[in-house]
Amino acid sequence: MSAGLLTPFDEVARLLRQRRRRLVSADLLLWRVGGAGLIVVALLKVAVIPLGVWTLSDMPAGVVWFNAMDVLIWALVWLAGWGANSAHSLIGGYRFLAQALSYELPLMFALTAPVVAAASLRVGGIVMAQQDLWFVVWMPAAFLIVCLSVVAFSVWGPFSTAAGADLSGGVLSELSGTDRMLVLVGRYALLTAGAGFAVTLFLGGGAGPLLPSWAWVVVKTVALLAVFVGVRRRIPAVRPDRFAEVGFLVLLPVALVQLLVVSLVVVLGG
Repeated sequence: MSAGLLTPFDEVARLLRQRRRRLVSADLLLWRVGGAGLIVVALLKVAVIPLGVWTLSDMPAGVVWFNAMDVLIWALVWLAGWGANSAHSLIGGYRFLAQALSYELPLMFALTAPVVAAASLRVGGIVMAQQDLWFVVWMPAAFLIVCLSVVAFSVWGPFSTAAGADLSGGVLSELSGTDRMLVLVGRYALLTAGAGFAVTLFLGGGAGPLLPSWAWVVVKTVALLAVFVGVRRRIPAVRPDRFAEVGFLVLLPVALVQLLVVSLVVVLGG
């Protein structure tokens, strides 16, 4: 048990000692911007997530901001694949773009459901609208689509084919040392930021008994993050072309139906 807990620290120490790889004709600027930028995007996502009564930036269009940062991940993973000037990395970048096109539309409509219910694009306003009933209770499909998309944009578990073993690591294949460490940390950071955002949109944010509101946000985020981490070895990798079929033929119609139901409830209830 203790050895398993120490594994991440051993890996960090190993990567810090490892030399950074240099490739012929690689675009080092684009390559490293793509890798290190994932952590920056994760922090920008966290900026609009309320931690109890504290929010770094309670902007009026926080949901739009979060989704815009998600689209920025497309560019960063692509740059990590393109900049290496390696066939495996480039194919990994293409795979991620194909995957992103499949989840992005369902994600956008799934994020719209709590916005319609709360009549606000402000994340804090959505949290306040859940004081009586968490949105996950009557928006389960939207919640599941958002969770699936979080795993997908984090290049994680069943959606990690962009870094698949069949491509010798794909976008990770040529990364070593601190460059590789930054990308791996960035994936965890994106997963954590996505879990925190799902908590605020669907699980009531800081709502809960006994503990202060910020503590409930942390507890719920850690619990949801544990689920995301747990799917890594329990669900097989999904091919991008198969995921495209599911994304457009299943997830997108389900997200639209969920949004229609929420809209009808709001209109008829109002």
